[in-house]
Amino acid sequence: MEEENYRTRGSSTDGRNPDGGCCIAAAKKTSTATSRATPATSKKTQNNMVAGEWLTRRSMHGDFHHLLQELNREDTKGYKNFLRIKPELFREMVDRLTPILAKKATRMREPLSVGLKLAVTLQFLASGDSYTSLQYSFRVSKTAICRFVPKVCQAIIDIYKPEVLKCPRTPEEWNQVAEGFSKRWNYHKCGGGLDGKHVRVKKPWHAGSLFFNYKKFHSIVLMAVADANYKFLYVDVGAEGSAGDGGTWFKCTLHDAIAQKRVGFPEHSFLPSDDNANPIPRCC
Repeated sequence: MEEENYRTRGSSTDGRNPDGGCCIAAAKKTSTATSRATPATSKKTQNNMVAGEWLTRRSMHGDFHHLLQELNREDTKGYKNFLRIKPELFREMVDRLTPILAKKATRMREPLSVGLKLAVTLQFLASGDSYTSLQYSFRVSKTAICRFVPKVCQAIIDIYKPEVLKCPRTPEEWNQVAEGFSKRWNYHKCGGGLDGKHVRVKKPWHAGSLFFNYKKFHSIVLMAVADANYKFLYVDVGAEGSAGDGGTWFKCTLHDAIAQKRVGFPEHSFLPSDDNANPIPRCC
């Protein structure tokens, strides 16, 4: 009789049974729900782990650890074609970028090497491959690639810009550029070769046709000045694709600097062997 009363009290539906019958029932429901959810969660986690295991074998099959090493030993021209730089320059860049890009190892995982990050970035810039394509060739997740590629590019700019992208600032330096064109190309009194290139981009939000160029795609303009040896002296990036060469030039900072006489561009000069000795007016 007492046992029957206990069971009756334990199955009360008022939700306030002091004997704890309601709590026992709730605990059983929670345990049942947990036991049902656990297999599905474990299976999903297991699938994710299995799907990412091939990434951990990058040292065995990735392009950086195998293809690049083979090209370095057997085909230096192929190496340069793959990354657009020679092996010696690649090693120099790794040494100089390491203080900026290197990360410490943790208990969870080893960090990606600076050489691997640089190789992926150079291949991305050289070929235009998508992050997904690079993921499979280098065996690095595209999530990691999209994070470190901008950082590697910025580090390259910070270290090499003062050395390799130096615009003349005195008349003597501009005359040296002109002398290079005279000697190599027999083209006199030229302060630099100027041209632009359309870089394809996705249509910016609410941009209309502002970035739509005459080649029928959306772009920004990369305008550059180079010397007689193809070395860049000045680069301007970001003009709208719909702008022409003249409009892009008149809006860039170099044009303003020359017009305001802030970079020492020569005022006028004479052509060699000119009998009339008429000065060539400055054109900018």
